[in-house]
Amino acid sequence: HVETVVDALLEELDLTATADTVVGTLAYGEKRRLELGLALASRPSVLLLDEPLAGLSPTEREGAKLLISNLGKNRTIVLVEHDMDAVFKLAARITVLHEGHKLAEGTPSEISSDLQVRQAYLGGTAPP
Repeated sequence: HVETVVDALLEELDLTATADTVVGTLAYGEKRRLELGLALASRPSVLLLDEPLAGLSPTEREGAKLLISNLGKNRTIVLVEHDMDAVFKLAARITVLHEGHKLAEGTPSEISSDLQVRQAYLGGTAPP
């Protein structure tokens, strides 16, 4: 049964071809996918991802966004990410923090049109 779970994760994460490779020799993007696999092995209903796109090449970023989108179909994902284009593409609800405080919360369209968010992140400062 464990082998079945591992095989399914390797397939889902596109790591089947590197299943027998020493981790230290994997490319950075493959290591990041392996980290996701380790988190997914316990079949969590909630997955916490802290800047999963950081350090990835543009091609790897696109693959990671697709993977995160697919993973979100079967579980709740809490995503901390600075790539706002990715956040707007992936998230159903967004909470924006500014200087450690919640600035706004809503759908991607609500957040993109929020005046305080625009001021805080497009050159101005937002009130606390």
